[in-house]
Amino acid sequence: MKKVRKYLLTFAVISTLILSPAVVDASPEPAVYDNGSAVEIDSVTAGEHEAGTEGAGHVDPVASVLLWIIVILLAAKIGGEIFEKFNQPAVLGELIFGVLVGNLHLIGITWFIPIASDIHIDILSRIGVIILLFMVGLESNIKEMMKVGVPSLLVATVGVIAPFVLGFFVSKFFFPEAALNVHLFIGATLTATSVGITARVFKDLGKLQLPEAKIILGAAVIDDIMGLIVLAVVSGIITTGAVSLISVGAITLKSVVFLIGSIVIGTYTAPWVGKKLARMQVEGMKVISALIFAFILAWAANAIGLATIVGAFAAGLILDDVHFKLFTRKDHHGKIIPEFHIENLIQPIAAFLVPIFFVLMGIQVKLETFTDVKVLGVAAGLTIAAVIGKQVCGLVVNKGYSRLVIGLGMIPRGEVGLIFAAIGKSLGVVNDATFSAIVIMVIVTTLVTPPLLKIGLDKMEKKQKIATA
Repeated sequence: MKKVRKYLLTFAVISTLILSPAVVDASPEPAVYDNGSAVEIDSVTAGEHEAGTEGAGHVDPVASVLLWIIVILLAAKIGGEIFEKFNQPAVLGELIFGVLVGNLHLIGITWFIPIASDIHIDILSRIGVIILLFMVGLESNIKEMMKVGVPSLLVATVGVIAPFVLGFFVSKFFFPEAALNVHLFIGATLTATSVGITARVFKDLGKLQLPEAKIILGAAVIDDIMGLIVLAVVSGIITTGAVSLISVGAITLKSVVFLIGSIVIGTYTAPWVGKKLARMQVEGMKVISALIFAFILAWAANAIGLATIVGAFAAGLILDDVHFKLFTRKDHHGKIIPEFHIENLIQPIAAFLVPIFFVLMGIQVKLETFTDVKVLGVAAGLTIAAVIGKQVCGLVVNKGYSRLVIGLGMIPRGEVGLIFAAIGKSLGVVNDATFSAIVIMVIVTTLVTPPLLKIGLDKMEKKQKIATA
């Protein structure tokens, strides 16, 4: 406990030294994305800014962003260190310390309020998720995932249907007077899984190569596609009162074509592209080539209506270090030697960007919403439905796999659930109370997954040791 107090005191002292109320006072008002999420937009033009600061010294607009990055990275590393001391995944420390930073205003410390709505931090966190899923794809093997392809499809299918049905009836129980659209949308918010949380836990524990991990990651990608289809259908019903089978078929078709097409085309073209790019001797060409490829597929996925993380994960699956075997570098003696593996080159970038996403998710938690008893009741019902719905999906795999681990790995809703909730609010089908309940469900499912998943993995390993003894 002395070490924990020391880390907390260090974080508090450093944050106090680098921040001042003037920084917050100068923050612009938040604006809103089309999907309802808050962002911060500086409406002052360059000329106005220059005129306004004449005689008062130059104010670099990046300065406040740097302060938020410092606070976030300090919270991430101190939180991660503390939780690793207790043999818990570092990601849990990042989430919890994000919650602490985001709710310090409840005790009168308001310096950190602008972080949650800062557009620059939001963008960095989104890139962090793309990098994370790209790395997960790099560490996965298509041939190995094909071996668990059918289980992944079964897990994803049941993992969408069961939560949707449970969420629909939970909504009817708490809001019997609400329209059918409300029940449909609340059911839809429980369908998609946030692969980022589970992937990070498996990565932190060094368990990405487990068959269960491959099933979960494969199912999460399929789950995301199915979730988007459900969202498109429900949104269509809400906005038009009816839905076209043609539009649903088009969404399904383009999703399947994108994944299969990108993997097939990329597998055949990557070696040729790698060979051509290897002729360029400029420093860092290998890592830049890999990032460009990941960003192109992430952009392409978004362009056809899929999540960017689907494209990033596909890019990681496609790329193999053998495609970049001709890339070289100079050592400190000037000798030409093979370049580092892609994973090693991406790691420093991930160490910077990925924690921003997890800390920001924690910062966006509003503890004051827990004071409303009705909200807590709805949130509890939705959370139970969300957990049970994903546990059911683990039952469809054979007994050779750990059904508990698979079910637990599919629990978190994370950023996907938050996006669904924001869209529902923008469509006017989700009111403030329901929105708060959905957010609480997202928070709880996100926070409980790392420790539960670690417990599940420990139990699985103990059973395996007993069976082989």
